Amino acid sequence: MTKPSLATVVLAAGQGSRMLSDTPKVLHKIAGRAMVNHVLAAISPLNPEVSIVVIAPHMAAVAEAVAPVKTVYQVQPLGTGDAVKAAEPLLKGFLGDVFILFGDTPLIRTETLETMRRERQKSGNPGIVVLGFRPKDPGPYGRLITDRQGHLDRIVEAREASTVEQAVTLCNSGVMVVDGKILFSLVNALKNNNTKKEFYLTEIIALARQQGRICSIVEAEEEELLGINDRTDLARAESALQDRLRQAAMKAGVTMVDPQTVWLSSDTKFSRDVMIEPCVFFGPGVEIGEGAVIHGFSHLEQTKVAARASIGPYARLRPGTVIGEDVRVGNFVEIKNSRLDSGSKANHLSYLGDAIVGANANIGAGTITCNYDGFRKSTTTVGAGAFIGSNSALVAPITIGAGAIVGAGSTITRDVASDAVVVARTPQNETPGAATRFRSRGKSGKISKS
Repeated sequence: MTKPSLATVVLAAGQGSRMLSDTPKVLHKIAGRAMVNHVLAAISPLNPEVSIVVIAPHMAAVAEAVAPVKTVYQVQPLGTGDAVKAAEPLLKGFLGDVFILFGDTPLIRTETLETMRRERQKSGNPGIVVLGFRPKDPGPYGRLITDRQGHLDRIVEAREASTVEQAVTLCNSGVMVVDGKILFSLVNALKNNNTKKEFYLTEIIALARQQGRICSIVEAEEEELLGINDRTDLARAESALQDRLRQAAMKAGVTMVDPQTVWLSSDTKFSRDVMIEPCVFFGPGVEIGEGAVIHGFSHLEQTKVAARASIGPYARLRPGTVIGEDVRVGNFVEIKNSRLDSGSKANHLSYLGDAIVGANANIGAGTITCNYDGFRKSTTTVGAGAFIGSNSALVAPITIGAGAIVGAGSTITRDVASDAVVVARTPQNETPGAATRFRSRGKSGKISKS
């Protein structure tokens, strides 16, 4: 049987006033990704024909963040039913399944959505499938009220629930999948005769039942359905997602000596046999190759590390960094927008910015590339097999030829030929006995302040 087409509507127009932030709530990040983009990432494997995010008129930043997904405006905050209605012009004539989700529930899983869709396609042809859960404290949540056959009969908001209904522990997450043939006829029939004078989407269950359609429930764990309302919720979601990401990485062949101290981004990619020591932070856009070792207290962002490389401890790899196979980047080395080719080394206390370091080159301790002149960034190229002595400054734009040697303490301002030796430092001057005379003058108070 061919699956019907699929559309998704993500509600993201909420003000998020409890976040106390100028940033729209759904753009606050967990694991380096905005909440609403986590929801869209969960949807993506289902290959929806149409995806829509409902936003408020002042949320241009949200529209930019979710592009190329289409956005529509909920002009006034008149409830979830009104928010779904805002998507109607883009779904005119759509007859497939329509998922309705929330931009502030970033932990929802693709697998859960797939389960809901299978339930929607069962032989009973339920008009609506609602995602429920059993929270430790059901108090503030709407209750899922079932009939004698176990079908969903109605959803009752907590503030509207009777004492008997409040005793129900199965609660509404808000997520549902609806038969597109009936969705907007139900939404347009909603009334706002409730304490908040809003159009509750939850009331479409009772309306569908009145039309003779059955409604079903799929259950998920409470953690997966955590909605973010304030910074405390945000921290809880971050912790939960970090645990999920760590478990997935370890199951895929990554060793973490102390997993709780390793922080990942949602797009961090690992090959097998990677070793990660304690206290490592992976920002967005990091890929780690097979057999690489990331030593403790290192920070990586928008960086590619190839097989068997060794990074850190206390290394910082900034955006645009590409580390080749068998490269060694040691303690207190910072690298930005640079490429280190296979077998090269920068083992101690160096800064490499806008640099290309050839294979098997050695960057001595304290070396820096002077890549910025106050107006523009320039490139430093170090040829294969070159040796840069400790405490050298390479003033870009500059090229150090293959196999060249730069003497320690040099400041290099001109290109160096391949296989040359270059030393650029102030000559050493020595005056015998001067130290003794200096100390004598100091004791007698005859050393001038000049």
